[in-house]
Amino acid sequence: MSDTSRHSGAATAELVHAAAPWRPDAATASPKDLGSHLTGTLLLVLGGLAALGALSTNIILPSVPAMAGAFGVSTPTLGVMQSAFLIAFAVGQLFVGPLSDRFGRSAFVVGGLAVFVAGSLACAIATGLPELIAGRIVQGLGASAASMLARAIARDLFEGEALARVLALTMVAMAAGPGFSPLLGGALDHLVGWPSTFLILGALAAVVAVAYAVLVGETHHRSRRIALHPVSVVQAYGRLAVDRRFFLPATAVALLMGGLFAMFTASPAILMDGLGFSAIQLGSFFAATVFLVFAAGLLAPRLAARHDPGRVAMAGLVIAFGGGALLLGLKAADVGGLAAYAAPVSVFLFGMGLANPLGTAMTLSPFGDRAGLASALLGFVQMAGAAVGAMLATSLALTPVTALGSVLTSFLGLAILLFAARRDWRHHAGRKA
Repeated sequence: MSDTSRHSGAATAELVHAAAPWRPDAATASPKDLGSHLTGTLLLVLGGLAALGALSTNIILPSVPAMAGAFGVSTPTLGVMQSAFLIAFAVGQLFVGPLSDRFGRSAFVVGGLAVFVAGSLACAIATGLPELIAGRIVQGLGASAASMLARAIARDLFEGEALARVLALTMVAMAAGPGFSPLLGGALDHLVGWPSTFLILGALAAVVAVAYAVLVGETHHRSRRIALHPVSVVQAYGRLAVDRRFFLPATAVALLMGGLFAMFTASPAILMDGLGFSAIQLGSFFAATVFLVFAAGLLAPRLAARHDPGRVAMAGLVIAFGGGALLLGLKAADVGGLAAYAAPVSVFLFGMGLANPLGTAMTLSPFGDRAGLASALLGFVQMAGAAVGAMLATSLALTPVTALGSVLTSFLGLAILLFAARRDWRHHAGRKA
């Protein structure tokens, strides 16, 4: 069955897909018995895969001072450790995506998690900064396979409104990673020391690997696999990058992700240095943000089922932009305190929770035969946006609040313009990818 026929765009077909999101047919089903009663378990596994990268970036933040002291370096010097992880995470996806389109998902999911476990152990026993950086690079490569392939697996098994629903729920898991992980990391650092943080990460990855192997298995059927050649891969990435069905929503989603990482990066300076928060209070603030994203993530597919998904996603972008504008406005009016920061951030996060899963679904939907490739390039663009957003939030010659507000409004304003330039995604679904 061709991707074009599956995405005919007919309203009746959309209703059928929404009513029966799990499609264990001969073209896409796993060889394992994945009946509809296991949908909840499947979502937990996909959420674990998707959250691994985000969890790995934030869980170590409370341990940075202790790690710096252990290695005899300054705290800012450890920033290279995070940069190494993000670069490996971004680049690794570009290789895993096309390889998984050719050879299947399962080997790369389990293999990537095994690599992540090895990197975690290397970090836990590191005796110097070079060893720690090397371990983080290995971690980033392993996490890139797991997190990127969560989207590709979702695209293998779901489409239309069902795909948006699955991506919304996995996005909640991605938000929970950076949201709750500082609390967990701080507790581990306080009770047993920073190496335990990496051991816990490795143990979690091992659990997810076993769950995936036992409960999910291969989702990319042999009949849909494509030939692999380095030149053809580069050409395929090039064609995808200039396809407006991909790059317009993908860039908008990347800018949205850049705003999210800018918020996470700027918040410690704003809340700890500016408002006197402790590490536990900071972790509690991040944890509270998860519930906003959770609520928006649940609401997004429901709204998309009743209204045009493109309009719902655009509304989310506008709401997120409003959060950034409100942050700048309150700063200009010299309104201070926790509420003056939490209110705009809450508005941004709610809008992000609406727009991100729908924008991701729109980006991937036209490319079912190249789900790994498309997911890889989307992941790379997202991580690039995250890196730029985090860098600008801490490097602009502005106060932390003004810098964050500037990043949010500029990123989201551009995202709105890009998203407005695309055609309706339902129309695109009927075109050949």
